[in-house]
Amino acid sequence: MSQRIYLDHAATTPMTARAREAVAEGMARWANPSSPHAEGRAARAALEDARGRIAAAYGWQGEALLTGGASESLAIALGRASPARRLVLSIEHDSVIRNAPGAAMLPVDGQGTVDLAALEEALIGEPALVAAQWANSETGVRQPIAAVAERVHAAGGLLLVDAAQMPAGTDKDVAAHADFVVLSAHKRGGPPGIGALLVRDLATLSPTGGQERGYRPGTENLPAALGYAAALDEPEDISALEAFRATLDDAVRRSGGEIVAGDAPRHPAIGSYRMPGVAATTQLIRFDMAGFAVSAGSACASGSLKPSHVLAAMGWRDPAAREVVRVSFGRTTTADEVAAFIAAWRTIARETRSFAA
Repeated sequence: MSQRIYLDHAATTPMTARAREAVAEGMARWANPSSPHAEGRAARAALEDARGRIAAAYGWQGEALLTGGASESLAIALGRASPARRLVLSIEHDSVIRNAPGAAMLPVDGQGTVDLAALEEALIGEPALVAAQWANSETGVRQPIAAVAERVHAAGGLLLVDAAQMPAGTDKDVAAHADFVVLSAHKRGGPPGIGALLVRDLATLSPTGGQERGYRPGTENLPAALGYAAALDEPEDISALEAFRATLDDAVRRSGGEIVAGDAPRHPAIGSYRMPGVAATTQLIRFDMAGFAVSAGSACASGSLKPSHVLAAMGWRDPAAREVVRVSFGRTTTADEVAAFIAAWRTIARETRSFAA
């Protein structure tokens, strides 16, 4: 294969041309946005324009705090939101679990969807901050945000939604019901090193002083903010990505593979697939040699030898849990690339099984 095919967009996706141009423009605006002079005021105006565009892309009417990325946004919300208790879905990203020590873990069913009855029971008592991702970064499974929010708010709690994987404009429930929303630029065609924490009411979050309304000290990253806003200005063709995933789902099923949570609502561009009898490590090596970039789980955990905590929470056990890889699409993915991956999947499945026999 003369050119490699990148199918790991859930880990990070290429910056759009407009985002790169905007970052370069920001580099030329070298003044500190917090400075009172004319140059600083011009930089501040550009920063606030970018902030407004980022919030508007997600239909957000509250505050938008610019951060260093999704992990920092999670740390701020989980560490400083007003409720005393923390409740976390058992399939949340590692960054959520790390930043919520001692949190009660909420179970999910075999499709990776939150158990609403268990959530209601866990909410009895002191108000809690509940962390529920929009879509799982490993399986693509989406949570029923409106139903979760209804129960959380009825119990006097607040809802934190990790929406790092959510394309802008795809789900009005998040903007309508979440109290905190975590975003990441590099998942959506923007630069790495910047994200946002959308906050419905700043009174529910303890400040620390400094920049970002006093909630995140440090000189603002104007070039990255401009790049992030520019990326969100370009809509993603979600229907095309969903069609690609449906094509891959069908091909894997027909070829003897298994789709993880194939009956659940899922991210249009993320799918996890089991190749029975072939370890994920073997698959990754073979796909890489064939010119394909895919992964086993989220990028933060894909190098670990431990089985996926997400699959374990869904009831998967070894060896099946160690035979799953993730494929994710982005703006640059084409139908020909998906077809080439399907052909490679079938070849690897056939050859490795024949060798094992």
